[in-house]
Amino acid sequence: MALYSETVMDHFRHPRNVGVIENADGVGEVGNTKCGDIMKIYLKINDDGIIEKASFETFGCASAIASSSMATELIKGKPVSEAMTLTNQAVAEALEGLPAHKLHCSVL
Repeated sequence: MALYSETVMDHFRHPRNVGVIENADGVGEVGNTKCGDIMKIYLKINDDGIIEKASFETFGCASAIASSSMATELIKGKPVSEAMTLTNQAVAEALEGLPAHKLHCSVL
């Protein structure tokens, strides 16, 4: 059995929404001291509270990069209030699973 699903590998090899959004309306940064993964996310939010753009910069393993990519895909076009309810489990499920020892990456 492969360590990573095809979806994880696709988001790792071809991450979506990579980079900085200039004049972002929201920027968040988080890191995991155990493994060294760091993720920064940028949001552009319209006047109606809808996330028009989401991008990221991540320093980490395949799971961290794929999770960041998938998370930005899942929140684009959503109201901020709905995006705030996104769980790491939902990200992992959208990636068609992560190895148990890599689930912490989806928490970023």
